Amino acid sequence: MIRNYFKTAVRNLLRNKSYTAINIIGLAVGIAACLLIFLVVQFELSFDNFHSKKGKIYRVLSAFDTPEGMSYSSGVPFPVGPALRLDYPQIEKVAGIYGVNNDQITVDPDAVQPKKFMEERGIFFAEPEFFQMFDFPLLSGDMKTALKEPNTALLTQETAERYFGNWKGAIGKTIKYDNAQLLKITGILKNVPANTDFPLKVVASYATLKNMSVKNNLNDWVSTYSQAYCFAILPPGMSADKFNATLKAFVKKHKPAEYVRDGVMVQPVKEMHFDDRFGNFSGNTFGRDIITALTLIGLFLLIIACVNFINLATAQAVNRSREVGVRKVLGSNRMQLTAQFMSETAVITLFAVVIAVIIARLALPLLNQLLELQLRLSFINNPIIILFLLLTTVLVIVLSGFYPAMVLSGFNPITALKSKITSKMVGGISLRRGLVVLQFAIAQVLIIGMLIVVSQMDYFRKASLGFDRDAIVNIPIPNDSLSQLKMEALHNKLEQTPGIKKLTFSMASPSDNGNWSSDFKFDHATRSTEFSASLKWADVDYFKTYNLQLVAGRVYYPNDTVREVVVNETLLKKLGIRNPQDALGKELNFWDGQLVATIVGVAKDFHVNSLRDPISAVVMGPWKQMYRQIGLKVEVKSAKETLASVEKIFNETYPDHVYQYQFLDDKINDFYKQENQLSQLYKIFAAIAIFISCLGLYGLVSFMAVQRTKEVGIRKVLGATVGRIIYLFSKEFTLLIGIAFLIAGPVAYYIMHSWLQNFTFRIKLGVSIFIVAILLSIVIAWLTVGYRAVRAALANPVKSLRTE
Repeated sequence: MIRNYFKTAVRNLLRNKSYTAINIIGLAVGIAACLLIFLVVQFELSFDNFHSKKGKIYRVLSAFDTPEGMSYSSGVPFPVGPALRLDYPQIEKVAGIYGVNNDQITVDPDAVQPKKFMEERGIFFAEPEFFQMFDFPLLSGDMKTALKEPNTALLTQETAERYFGNWKGAIGKTIKYDNAQLLKITGILKNVPANTDFPLKVVASYATLKNMSVKNNLNDWVSTYSQAYCFAILPPGMSADKFNATLKAFVKKHKPAEYVRDGVMVQPVKEMHFDDRFGNFSGNTFGRDIITALTLIGLFLLIIACVNFINLATAQAVNRSREVGVRKVLGSNRMQLTAQFMSETAVITLFAVVIAVIIARLALPLLNQLLELQLRLSFINNPIIILFLLLTTVLVIVLSGFYPAMVLSGFNPITALKSKITSKMVGGISLRRGLVVLQFAIAQVLIIGMLIVVSQMDYFRKASLGFDRDAIVNIPIPNDSLSQLKMEALHNKLEQTPGIKKLTFSMASPSDNGNWSSDFKFDHATRSTEFSASLKWADVDYFKTYNLQLVAGRVYYPNDTVREVVVNETLLKKLGIRNPQDALGKELNFWDGQLVATIVGVAKDFHVNSLRDPISAVVMGPWKQMYRQIGLKVEVKSAKETLASVEKIFNETYPDHVYQYQFLDDKINDFYKQENQLSQLYKIFAAIAIFISCLGLYGLVSFMAVQRTKEVGIRKVLGATVGRIIYLFSKEFTLLIGIAFLIAGPVAYYIMHSWLQNFTFRIKLGVSIFIVAILLSIVIAWLTVGYRAVRAALANPVKSLRTE
């Protein structure tokens, strides 16, 4: 029986090739998009799930109560971990781990030509307890002793092979960190998986920090390093909320009185990948709201594809009424007919799923490149994909096939045999109108969302940041005492290099990846400010190179240490000073007199962070010891030759260090990497929604053209023009698209208005975006309808009137 159902189904589908092709293509594209979205969502939800104790581990975080509201940091002061062990002996485990970025590893440091590697991220200093909490197994070595002593380190297998060629021979070898700290390799870690927020490459012992520049901060309860993480396993029965309540007394006990407003809190590690307030070591968070949005988009695309099927199936019902009548007269009951028509749906869906898998496999490399992921479509390694496809197949068959099957199997055999079944009798007209409205409402929500995201990204690219960022190159430089002696010589050589218009030495560019912020005492006040200022240590050429403008006073005089500073307008606003001239001559006192400087100038505001955040208070001053990079304003036409010359000079000056550079524009664009990636995804999904919708629209118009062949012929004989015939076919769909827009507009506005609230600086949701969306939808629909309508309008009326 079942074999007969499928044999009959295949015959019917082959008889209606265009109907079958439209349905299969629409479903295949929709299912392929769903499959790709499933792979992305599954990957993002799997982060660090391989740790057996993940449900019990909590990250200790910093929370700062400022006049503008709460702000957060992923790091804590270094003494927090040891103090938790002493004050809370009931805590099962506490572990500290400190990450560093853009630092150099030298392999075979005593060799004539040692190998040098600049690691963007992946270098850590961890306590042994970290590996007792998290499951990062060793391939070689003893975890109990591997990180016990100072100046010891672990390498991952991949890193060891990159450094030494063979990981098995790496044990006992020595590497040099940042051209200063020798580290002995005591173990080899198994390569960390892609779905972790701990991108481990080199893990040195935490005890090594006592020999490094941060040694003075290991007992400092005020300074917070955003990369200094602390993890704890809470005792059974202790909830995060209950533990956070006790941490208020903990902070009050250890922090100086004026800093007790800066607290600590714990967060479940399972939330670490999804909370962008804090971030993580990988630099990549993926909010649950994004996961929800992608899931809904996948579901909507599937619904649009199913709508096509229902529309076309009900439209075809009239043509198949005689077939149903004959089958009923010959003894078929409604259940058998329903099974027959559901089997047709199943055949189409199965073909669509096979094609969808092929499409997804072809598109996956492009998706991986776009999102910088390592997704794989492997049924063996990821059998959940099979379950997903089975559930999707069943869902599509039920959504697409059930209603048409019930309609077709419910025909009265006498009426059907007399060919008196009409579209109204199958509920087709009102249903199809509703489904077309649903299709285009979903498509227009995606179109409006895509236009808003693209407009916001365009705003980011074109917005004035308050400084010059065009053709400026940033080059990291070493920060040891010997390197400081070389800066002047390097400055003189670069100044004489053709193609360099301006240059400056500084701690960071005006807008950079990391910021050093601190509170201070203003004008001999007894208490520190309730806000922190971003510290930008730079030479006097900083203002000319980045074109920073002053509104009062002057630039500080050249110096190696801070005696004078320039502040920005926001700092004065936070201090309650309206006239910039009133700030000149006032003193800023940092760290209880360790640094005291006089304000000599006030700069116009500029953006220190991304446009998500408000403009920060800024203090700028000369402090040679803190310079970490060079800023070069280069001639665009000769940039390649200039950078080659700069590299040669750098290598001559710092032969032991790796030369790197990055254009400031690229650095700023990286702030919005995720938004740019998502905007590309939204473009793709909006295009898919439009494609599937128009595919169904084309099928419906084609069917209408066949159904109304005689009507068109009669109208032409009676004098109707081609334009009138086209209008006849397109007017209803235009009206339906307009109704869809009335539904989609408010929904899209609500969703995208909420999304824009994530940015302090954002576009205004004007009417123009919505007008463009509706016009785009109508034009695409007209183009879709137009071709088939023109063919019908140009048909010979004599042939049309002879058609049976």
